[in-house]
Amino acid sequence: MSRSQDPHPNRSFFPFGNPFRTKSHKGGSHMSPQLLAVLHGFEATLAERLRKLMPESKDEILSLSWMTSAMKSLCETHNDIRTLITDLELPVSVWDDKWVDVYFDISTKLLDICNIFSSELSRLNQGNLPLKCALHNLGPASSKSFVRACSLLDDWRRHINAKNPRIEKCSTILDGLVGSLDLPKVKNSAKGKALMQAMYGVKVETAFVCSVFSAAFSGSSKKLLDLDVPDMHSWAPAFKSLQNLVNEEIRVRLSGGKFSVLIELEAVDAVVKELYPTIQGGVNTEDKVEQESHLKTVEELGAAAEKLSQGMDLLAKGVDGFFQAVLTSRDTLLSSLRFGKTVNDHVVGRNIDQQVVY
Repeated sequence: MSRSQDPHPNRSFFPFGNPFRTKSHKGGSHMSPQLLAVLHGFEATLAERLRKLMPESKDEILSLSWMTSAMKSLCETHNDIRTLITDLELPVSVWDDKWVDVYFDISTKLLDICNIFSSELSRLNQGNLPLKCALHNLGPASSKSFVRACSLLDDWRRHINAKNPRIEKCSTILDGLVGSLDLPKVKNSAKGKALMQAMYGVKVETAFVCSVFSAAFSGSSKKLLDLDVPDMHSWAPAFKSLQNLVNEEIRVRLSGGKFSVLIELEAVDAVVKELYPTIQGGVNTEDKVEQESHLKTVEELGAAAEKLSQGMDLLAKGVDGFFQAVLTSRDTLLSSLRFGKTVNDHVVGRNIDQQVVY
């Protein structure tokens, strides 16, 4: 299946027509009470997830723990849409091959984003080595070890400040995802209409979370997306409140010239700045007060560095979890398509255009 061309930014998620529409079925797309209950359940869960991501204070925004929660929420939402498709029992075998190609193209882009985020987290984690070596040299109060520590801390700052060129690709990928947000008009398929409404929520949360990560890793507020969600969606108020708070705070931090908008990374840098003048000038070993103050600051740096390392590891696992969720959805669709093809091959004279759609 060819995926050589990206979907046009302004196309709907189904640019080749609605795969749930058939020529033989003339029924309406009115949702039954049971179908409405399934859809409303999905949207209520999405709204609750978005509310849980609302931080109690602005200081929590872009902490590694909050980012891990955001990635976990995204993973759960993608798992929910897979469950919804199963509950709806949609006739996957009649989906247009071209639409399936576009679906795989979009999911491939999400996998690409996961790989980009993973590469950035791996790069940031590589900065732990000079930081740990610096801490080792900050213990003994000697001018030689302090000179070495200064050099290592300089290496750490240069490494952290370096830009990952792969992050720049996120904007292009996200533009394509945003271009697919428009809901297609689904005719003669209540289940298709329900799926499209649910998919819209999935794509909005995905675009938002990924744009926040992209802005955080790139240090550019230009990476942020401001999505306008119609009030018809029950989860819209929760999403708008979350998006407004998070985006505004990120823009404030970036305009303030912070070393990093990542809370734990900024915390390490703050202690490094406090230590620098001391280790450059040297610590008077005969002054107990000065020596104790130095050791206390070194301990603070060690604790901050450990918190950063653990937070990065947890976030990396969260990104990997999202990667697996997207991959599983692709595999589920592939399995459904293979099963549908097998069934059709055994039904003599069956016309795909005359499949029954519920």
